[in-house]
Amino acid sequence: MITAEMVKELREKTGAGMMECKKALEASNGDMEKAILYLRERGMAAAQKKASRVAKEGLITSYIHAGGKIGVLVEINCETDFVARNDEFKELAKDIAMQIAAAKPLYVKKEDVPQEVIDKEKEIYLAQAKSSGKPEKVWDKIVEGKLESFYQEVCLYEQPFIKDSKLRVKDLIAQAVGKIGENIQVKRFVRYQLGE
Repeated sequence: MITAEMVKELREKTGAGMMECKKALEASNGDMEKAILYLRERGMAAAQKKASRVAKEGLITSYIHAGGKIGVLVEINCETDFVARNDEFKELAKDIAMQIAAAKPLYVKKEDVPQEVIDKEKEIYLAQAKSSGKPEKVWDKIVEGKLESFYQEVCLYEQPFIKDSKLRVKDLIAQAVGKIGENIQVKRFVRYQLGE
């Protein structure tokens, strides 16, 4: 039996709508963790469907940290001006600006990393694999694993979210897409640090 208290609790944990929470709890037989996973998966599916839609509205958000020693400007796009003025969208923009200030990404997505940078990293990782004493047949796996770690360090979308390390930034954005109902994309950012 799904109670109103269970729906309320799930709603508080996820921010999803009441009917979505009720459906998630029914689909997971009242298991709160499974219901959260269900909502996340639905949010990801919704985000993938909306990813091809044009996001030409949005806002530019700034964030200043450490007593004026670090500053971030980030452009986040959505489909309508209505959503750009929405508090949830503004909160997402602020969280992403804080992420950039704290985690120092260099690129928005994996696709933005120049091929010459990837080639150089692969070259370094292959040399490390060769000198590790491990068999040649596992070198490619070592290189791929290290490259994935590199992406998590330098690509905003791949980074663990600073407020919840179980989520990547791209998952956070996908959840927002699921809630808000529009395509949302980080277009570009600049991070300034005093003395750099």
